[in-house]
Amino acid sequence: MSLPAFRSQLIADVGISLGDEGKGRLIPEVANELRGTRAPVSVVLKVNGGANSGHTAGGIKLNLLPAGVVVRDAAHLCIGSGVVADPRKIWWETRPLEQKGHAVLSRLLIDERAMVSDLTHRLLDLAWEDYRTHVLAEEPRGSTGRGITPAYLDEVGQWQITYSDFLAGPNYFARKLAQRADRALRTIQHVCRVSPETFAGFFDKLGAAELRANAEAVELGVFGPEEFDFTRFRGADPFTLNLEAVTAAYWQAGTALAPNIGEVRELILRELQAGRTIIGEFGQAYWLDKRHGYSPNVTASHTSTPEFFESAGIPVQRIHTFGVAKAYDTKVGTHTFLTRMDDAHPLAAKLKLLEFGTSTGRQRMVGWFDAVEKGDALRYGGGQDLMINKADALTFAGAWHGDLQICTAYEDAGGRRYAHVPRNEAVRRTLRPVYSLHPGWAEDISTVRRFADLPPNARRYVAAMMKSTLDVAYAGAAWPAAADLPNLRYLGVGPEPSQIIKDVPATPDLIRLAQG
Repeated sequence: MSLPAFRSQLIADVGISLGDEGKGRLIPEVANELRGTRAPVSVVLKVNGGANSGHTAGGIKLNLLPAGVVVRDAAHLCIGSGVVADPRKIWWETRPLEQKGHAVLSRLLIDERAMVSDLTHRLLDLAWEDYRTHVLAEEPRGSTGRGITPAYLDEVGQWQITYSDFLAGPNYFARKLAQRADRALRTIQHVCRVSPETFAGFFDKLGAAELRANAEAVELGVFGPEEFDFTRFRGADPFTLNLEAVTAAYWQAGTALAPNIGEVRELILRELQAGRTIIGEFGQAYWLDKRHGYSPNVTASHTSTPEFFESAGIPVQRIHTFGVAKAYDTKVGTHTFLTRMDDAHPLAAKLKLLEFGTSTGRQRMVGWFDAVEKGDALRYGGGQDLMINKADALTFAGAWHGDLQICTAYEDAGGRRYAHVPRNEAVRRTLRPVYSLHPGWAEDISTVRRFADLPPNARRYVAAMMKSTLDVAYAGAAWPAAADLPNLRYLGVGPEPSQIIKDVPATPDLIRLAQG
């Protein structure tokens, strides 16, 4: 079976759940498919977010750098203008990868309009979480503490520092950083009303988190533990910083990247004209979009296809979008999670052994496949292809056996059914999921590479996921022609790059299989 051609040289890699779908592994797969063609992948662009968007590709965990790191013949790794990037984090990620043989700096281009995030944003992130829990007495938002939302607040408030500022001279940068620090410290003390003791503890908390996140770099001898000591940035008095040390650290990190700062938009236009393919790698997912998700459980950036053009800085044009999901659902934070499994359920116990955040190590909640969320992400976000990962995780093991469930609609207390996700969160949290049941399987599918070799129940479950998702996407509307339906291009049956099934039948055939 030959896969259909991509419909554009621009490819968007978008999550259609709430993140953690395995988007990183899509990048090398698309690159492999296009290698040797007239339109090979030459650019992988990080589109949005910052160090909060963890991806795993080829066994490598990444935050700020695009997953194209593992595609050795991708000539360019780009960070778009829609990204907030801490230059110190770039180095913490880059230097260990370079030591392990991955060419990063020779391929890296950071857009000069990409925004600089720094320590002040991370302190604000922790302070707003403290304000939410201790002053407002609300549930914690579950922030990563990486400073992403405060960095985007500087953008909309027109206080941003961009990577071009590292090319403008030290006095200019130092003045802007000092102003930013003053605003942040006043906000932490007088608006967030953080106690002096809590403020002092922020530095210890950040240091411990980064030491844990960069343990491998320390083991490799790339950095000493002192590199991640944030207490050196704490001022002598409460609510002060050692501004000289902060400025020096960021100026050094940023100016060392000066050869890698430039015009991403020109590069992308040039590569398009040369006939090559550009992949836009998105952080988070459709339902975490700051406008289309449910505040406060959203990220601070736009997380679906239109942002590709804003971050790349190029005209809107035809693009091929991948919607990426898992064969079940996971969430972190305080989300309304309608399909959440009871923690005592044996499948929940099995899945939770696998589900920890790439960026933070947080335990994820697990739930049944929600076709309503995914169908709406396709309906309103678009998509030509899908990738579904981790089907192997559903295989019977230990105490787990029984039917799998797919959420096909929501229902309120009066019996009214919702075919789409209500935009009103107050309504949504009152609903309950309506499930269809599907027999599971005991056979190990992690070694299967052909769809026909899957157990019959696994084939039918995959078909049911697709049909249920499309039933939602086209509910109340005419279905497109068979040739225009989104296809399940890749089915993941394990974490390794080789554990992907690529001969999934065309969508009309899957629908017939699901209908029995």
